Amino acid sequence: MSETITPEQLEQEGKQAFQRGDYLAAANAFEAAAISYRSLGDDLSYAEMRNNSSVAYLKAKDTQAALRTVEGTAEVFAKAGDIRRQGMALGNLGAAQEALDNINEAIESYEQSAELLKQAGENELRANVMQSLSALLLRTGRQLEAVAVMQTGLENIKRPSIK
Repeated sequence: MSETITPEQLEQEGKQAFQRGDYLAAANAFEAAAISYRSLGDDLSYAEMRNNSSVAYLKAKDTQAALRTVEGTAEVFAKAGDIRRQGMALGNLGAAQEALDNINEAIESYEQSAELLKQAGENELRANVMQSLSALLLRTGRQLEAVAVMQTGLENIKRPSIK
């Protein structure tokens, strides 16, 4: 008799693989968890696992897979009214788009992410997104915009670090 592996176990397996730096194994475990959650009708956990998988794929330098797994997840969170995770998903989408040099799309995703995270009161997460956006603007020669974006991102941070 075989034992059924739960989506929670697959998720935990993904987290452990990620912590030990085995990003491809983590991505695969997160994708398996996503499929399992979806089969149970848990769309929010499905989308969460797809986002985790995207981050792991980015760390593994598989940018196409990162984009493929994150696409559509922001809409799942939007439908549920979860603006915090919608904002995070858009930030992950922006990171995948940036890694593929889809610069204009990445800028748009980062901007949408930052706005949603601001609405959600997630100042630290928003600052991280603004930092990514600022670096991207700097990379594309838009220095003044980059500085303004970084300053805006730090507005509600109580103790900003040097980073």
